[in-house]
Parts: sequence; C-alpha cells; structure tokens
Amino acid sequence: MSTTWSRSLPLSGESGHNGTIAVFDHREKAFETKFARDEELKFRATARRNKLIGLWAARKLGMGDQEAADYARTVVLADLNRVGGRDVAAKLAVDLAGAGLTVTDDEIQATLRDLMTRAELEVRTEA
Repeated sequence: MSTTWSRSLPLSGESGHNGTIAVFDHREKAFETKFARDEELKFRATARRNKLIGLWAARKLGMGDQEAADYARTVVLADLNRVGGRDVAAKLAVDLAGAGLTVTDDEIQATLRDLMTRAELEVRTEA
C-alpha cells in the first residue's frame, strides 16, 4: 500500500500563493485606512457638535458673537477631559444653572444628539 502526500501551501521561497497573500495584505491595509479615516471623521464631528452646542448655550446665556465663540471653545476643550459627551453636558448644566436658566439634562442630551447628526453631515460634506 502506497501513500501519496501532496502539499497545498508553498514552502518559503516557493511561489504559488503569494498573490493571495498580497490580496489579503492589501485588504488589511484598506480596512486600516478606512478605520483611521472613520475615527478622524468621528473626532471632527464630535468637536463640531461641541462647538455647536456651545453656541446654542451661549445664545441661551445672551452672549454676543465674540463671547459666544470664546465660550464654544471652552465647551470643546471640556470634552477633552474624559471620553464621551458627559463632560460637555455637565459643563453646560452648571453654566446654565449658574445663570439662573432651567435646562434639563434630557434637553441637553437631545440637543447633543441633534447637533451630532448635523455635525456628522457637515463633516462628511466637507471631506
């Protein structure tokens, strides 16, 4: 009884499946590039949302244009303390309450969601 062995993968230095490996390498790089691009767009959209909600709050606080722009920058920077929108919501709640304005957390969260949708659209349109 005779046994015949065959190889399906090339040994190092042999050619045969290098094209297949190159395709997988190319796909992996494409996925990495897409992931990096998506993360950049997400970061930019979040920063844009924070600026927009800062301007929203500034209007409620009765600020002028320059003061509103400065305030919006402080809101953007507030988000750099921790990941997520909680820093921004907390800052807005404190600032608005400090000015004697009644704005609920639900209203702030709804505005954050609405402005995120707008910011994502704006960022994708610019890209």
